[in-house]
Amino acid sequence: MKERVRDYMTYLEQEERSAATRRQYRRDIFRFLEYIGEGMLTREAVLAYKEALQEKCLATTVNAKLAALNGFFRFLGREDLRVRRLRVQKRPFLSREKELTKADYLRLLRAARNTENRRLLMILETICGTGIRVSELRFITADAVQKGEAVIRLKGKTRVILIGGKLRKALKDYLRRNGIESGPVFITKNGNPLDRSNIWKMMKSLCKGAGVARQKVFPHNLRHLFARCFYKIDKDIARLADILGHSSIDTTRIYTMSTDREPRRHMDALGLVL
Repeated sequence: MKERVRDYMTYLEQEERSAATRRQYRRDIFRFLEYIGEGMLTREAVLAYKEALQEKCLATTVNAKLAALNGFFRFLGREDLRVRRLRVQKRPFLSREKELTKADYLRLLRAARNTENRRLLMILETICGTGIRVSELRFITADAVQKGEAVIRLKGKTRVILIGGKLRKALKDYLRRNGIESGPVFITKNGNPLDRSNIWKMMKSLCKGAGVARQKVFPHNLRHLFARCFYKIDKDIARLADILGHSSIDTTRIYTMSTDREPRRHMDALGLVL
C-alpha cells in the first residue's frame, strides 16, 4: 500500500497539485492506514474512520480528510470505498477573530517600515495590492513590473494580473535599489524565489510590533482583504472571480463575506423589534 501511496503522490504531481496539497494528502492517507492497521480495506472501515473523525474534528476538517481519501480510492479504482462528505451549511459571515481588517493591514505595513524590512513591506503590498496567492508571487518579475502586468500560469490555467500604478512605481524603486534587472522580484540571498514558509514566518514576526493578533496574519488573508476591498468598490463579483482566478463564483462569494457586524446592523435597521 505504501507503494501505491507513492504512485498516487506522483500522479498528483503530474496533475500539478501543489507540494503543500500533496503533503497534506499523504498525511491524511497514512493516518487512515494507521487507523485500520492490519484490518481489511473495506467500506465499513472507511465509514468507521469517518465516525471517529467526527468525534474530534470540525466538519470542514473531516471533509478535507475525506477528500484526500476519496481521491486516493478513485486512483486505486476502488469507487466502492468512497464515502460522502458531511453536509455543512456555509457560515454567512466571517469570524471576527480571523478577520484581517484594513486597519490591521496598515499597522502591519507600518511595522514592516519601522523595522526597515523593505522586502517584507513590498511583499505585503504586492500580495494585498493584486490579490495573488503567495504561490503566485514568483510570477511578479522585473519584466512584469515594467509591463504593468504579470502572466500567471498554474495548474493548467493562465490569467493576467494587473499591477496598479502606485504599486508598480514602488516595485520599480525596489528593483532599482536592489539591482534586480530580471527574474522574480522577491528572491533569497542565493537568488531563488522566496518560498511560502519564509514569507509566513516573516509576516508573523510583525504581529507583536503591529499589535495584530497572530491568527489573523498569514498570506492568504491578504488575498481575502483584497477581495473585500475590491468588491466594496466594484460590486462586480464575476470580474473579481476572474481576477482571483476562481472557476466558481461560489468560491468568490466566500472571499467577499463580512463579519457579523454588518448583518446585525441590517437586522436592526429592519425595524421589526420595538
